[in-house]
Amino acid sequence: MALTSNLQIDGDRLWESLEEMAKIGPGIAGGSNRQTLTDADGEGRALFQRWCGAAGLSMGLDTMGNMFARREGTDPDALPVYVGSHLDTQPTGGKYDGVLGVLAGLEVMRTLNDLGIRTRHPIVAVNWTNEEGARFAPAMLASGVFAGVHEEDWAKARKDASGKLFGDELKRIGWEGEEPVGRRKMHAFFEYHIEQGPILEDEGIDIGVVTHGQGLYWLEVTLTGKESHTGSTPMHKRRNAGLGMARVIELVHEVAMDHQPDAVGTVGHMDVHPNSRNIIAGRTTFTIDIRSPDKETLDSMRERIEDGIDTIAEALDIDVTVDEVGHFDPVTFDGACVSAIREAADRLGYTHRDIVSGAGHDACWINRVAPTAMIFCPCVDGLSHNEAEAITKEWAKAGADVLFHAVVETAGIVG
Repeated sequence: MALTSNLQIDGDRLWESLEEMAKIGPGIAGGSNRQTLTDADGEGRALFQRWCGAAGLSMGLDTMGNMFARREGTDPDALPVYVGSHLDTQPTGGKYDGVLGVLAGLEVMRTLNDLGIRTRHPIVAVNWTNEEGARFAPAMLASGVFAGVHEEDWAKARKDASGKLFGDELKRIGWEGEEPVGRRKMHAFFEYHIEQGPILEDEGIDIGVVTHGQGLYWLEVTLTGKESHTGSTPMHKRRNAGLGMARVIELVHEVAMDHQPDAVGTVGHMDVHPNSRNIIAGRTTFTIDIRSPDKETLDSMRERIEDGIDTIAEALDIDVTVDEVGHFDPVTFDGACVSAIREAADRLGYTHRDIVSGAGHDACWINRVAPTAMIFCPCVDGLSHNEAEAITKEWAKAGADVLFHAVVETAGIVG
């Protein structure tokens, strides 16, 4: 049996699954709040498990809570083709970021069941734990442990804002498995995701063929000055941590703009102490996120920013600490997997273009241990990590069709 353009997934079923999952951990403005290892995360996992069971898939669970739903192949010695993403969301997240890739992976196997197609390699749909990093930093935590980037004990000791430990919360919601993390070997891994940017929609392109992923640094900066009265402290006597933060924000923007078109830089989370209208800020803590697809550029940006922060701190007579809380180098995805995606899009008649991922994804870590590639579908106005995040049913189906063909071609049709 050959892969032909009439072999496509059930777009209505995929969309209904997305809408049903979105009912778990609903946001306040139409999106989702299913942060990792919360009760809502546990409910979403349970729903995914029920759907996988109904599709005849066996479920594996490792000690980091990664879920693996397996459809058997005809060759017991063939390594599985993995496909998936993540079910956790930002606190004010959209309904498609991550979850689209997990449920599209399930839809691949539902469609194989519908069509009575067997593959030589097994196929496994995976839900990686804590991709977002919103509750427990860093992002892509469990896939990072799987790929040997992080130690499991270190990962389980990560704390959320209230001091709760990752490991304790994983046990509390009942999703800590017994399978040693990282033991599985993969023939290939495919991740399907919304673009989280405006390029595909702006250009009217159906499919993004992701060839590279940007590297990033997450830095946490603390500036410590001296609290004093806003009215009675002369300007030249102030040790203003708030002013220092403002100058660093401008510095980060300037450095990113000097490395266009691909580099980006942002100051995101900001805490000001004591945060009172008539007290000069004595301490500020904030995060810096810088990204580039070129390692030399990325490292240069970090060096320039850290040197600039020291200069700012010295000029304002404030103390500074800079901690790295997240990092990965730029990624080049596997040529054969990328080609399988391009060929699938051509076979199905979908328009496509090569694209660089501006965001981090589990695929960035799995690329270290298995041939890996990614597929993007457009999203409205490029908006993501926002409850207003939106895609269309047609976009979702197009990418899932390409995913189906790329995965099944890689897994090998039997008969």
